[in-house]
Amino acid sequence: MTETNESSGVNFKKDVKFSIIIPAHNEEKYIRKCLDSIAKASEAYKDQTEVIVVLNRCTDKTEEIAKSYNCITLKNNDKNLSKIRNAGAKIASGEIIITIDADTQMTESMLSNVDKYLASGKYIGGGVTGKFERISLGIFLSAMLIIIPLLFKYGAISVGIFWCYRKDFMVINGFNENMLMAEDADFAKRLKEWGKQNNKKFGTIKNGMITSCRRFDKYGDWSLLKNPKVILAYLKGNDKKYADKTYYDNQER
Repeated sequence: MTETNESSGVNFKKDVKFSIIIPAHNEEKYIRKCLDSIAKASEAYKDQTEVIVVLNRCTDKTEEIAKSYNCITLKNNDKNLSKIRNAGAKIASGEIIITIDADTQMTESMLSNVDKYLASGKYIGGGVTGKFERISLGIFLSAMLIIIPLLFKYGAISVGIFWCYRKDFMVINGFNENMLMAEDADFAKRLKEWGKQNNKKFGTIKNGMITSCRRFDKYGDWSLLKNPKVILAYLKGNDKKYADKTYYDNQER
């Protein structure tokens, strides 16, 4: 079920270049940093940027915070990140779609880099590389344990932020709604394949984001390595029990 909120800072500007979509499930602890980073990155595009926060069964102050930043808000109750992101894309009016997680911060040059990449005509879209807010041996090894299998399975390791023209997002049908996890890697693979058909490359913007360590902070830096079944469930992509436990039914992430 999807519910739109018409009085939530909807952008009535005619020439919107960027539609930035943020899925949000109880993100009051993190979303301010995300929105602050977007504000800095969009200084050169102030009248050309809209931010769409898709509220997923929020019971905290996420909606209040989003509205205080003049974001467009949309309510979607699906326990499916692909459907949540796609719901935001459906109401987007920008020429370019950018998706970012609520616990992630984009770097100040992110939007200008996306603009340059796409304006060159060489790229179909792409993702970014980035870093964690903090690093440890446990976090590093856990990241490698996920990245390497993703690289073999999907041929792409860009996660966290994706960008492409809205028309191309729609052509590949956005995020795969049959997947509950690893939908970002699947999206990257399909966008790359669509690019090849159009003689365009999948671009990767280096050092484009900083992401939180919230799961490591909560469960410990070695938690994934101690429970490899979690990684297997993630790579499988459609383990509903695990997806609900770690994201959709977790009220204090």
